[in-house]
Amino acid sequence: MDGKNWLKVVIFLCLFAVSTGREFKVKAKNKHHAAIYNHTLATILVEYASAVYVSDLTELFAWTCSRCNGLTKGFQILELIVDVQRCLQAFVGVAKDLNAIVIAFRGTQESSLQNWIEDLYWKQLDISYPGMKDAMVHHGFYSAYHNTSLRPGVLTAVKSAKEFYGNIPIIVTGHSMGGAMAAFCGLDLTVHLGCQNVSVMTFGQPRIGNAAFVSYYRERVPNTIRVTNRHDVVPHLPPYYQYFPHKTYRHFPREVWLYDLGFGSLVFKVEKVCDNSGEDPSCSRSVEGNSVKDHVRYFGVKLSCDVSAGCRIVMGNGLASYRTTDKDGNVIFSRNISSSVLRMNVGSSEEGKSL
Repeated sequence: MDGKNWLKVVIFLCLFAVSTGREFKVKAKNKHHAAIYNHTLATILVEYASAVYVSDLTELFAWTCSRCNGLTKGFQILELIVDVQRCLQAFVGVAKDLNAIVIAFRGTQESSLQNWIEDLYWKQLDISYPGMKDAMVHHGFYSAYHNTSLRPGVLTAVKSAKEFYGNIPIIVTGHSMGGAMAAFCGLDLTVHLGCQNVSVMTFGQPRIGNAAFVSYYRERVPNTIRVTNRHDVVPHLPPYYQYFPHKTYRHFPREVWLYDLGFGSLVFKVEKVCDNSGEDPSCSRSVEGNSVKDHVRYFGVKLSCDVSAGCRIVMGNGLASYRTTDKDGNVIFSRNISSSVLRMNVGSSEEGKSL
């Protein structure tokens, strides 16, 4: 190797050394708890965030879909909720390997993604977050969770699971708008259901509220990780206005930014654990958010529907015994939890996997 190539290697190693590795704890510099990032858990949860996009409800409910065979194999859905009116989907289930209840929310359909992104640029409609002075949140994201069939379906399933399995951890995940709903769900479970072991990990999540809301959220759901990917456009939305701190929306911590580092063919994947501000200028804010491609694939996993055809769903006759339909045509598939073959570790442990 000649001197020029050695110099490239030395420079690269120096850059890599000062960047963040895959899995470690960063101590908080203030009173707020610092979430711990776990790379292995992230690669598992991104598969749940991908599976919730599946439109074949028979395969999804039975967990036999093509996206259900990897790191999530053996998962059992307890409740699958499909809000047909608003094209929303979520599920609640139990993961024996994680010893946890897992909740996943589907993001925006790819066919409407471009219009949705444009709306985030130009149409930021605020509402007050109930019970918190000065806290403002995005009306659309708040309503997608709180004012649809998703919330009652999720809460019912969580209550049943906790009665059966005890005080095991709850992990909430989602991609894109599904990440926004996951955050509202994590806060809801903590504040209104009194759940203690709630963790949230989202992928490509937009900003959902102002500084007052972020302060309120981070105190109640400190074990939250937001994974962002390279130049993904959505985490940059709604736009952050540095010179209007009281008006602009902010991200809550902790961000983990995925990006490439290297020269030519010598490229490494980096997962940078960002600071505890939520708006670390050295992470995804250090680059332009201009890529939809970076938004729909995280850790090599596709985060969109296989068929870009609006709110298409497929159901087989085998789901009839699990199905209930409300007056608006929204569908819930529920499994009798007492007949579940999964037996979890239902001890009094207060710790789940670190995010």
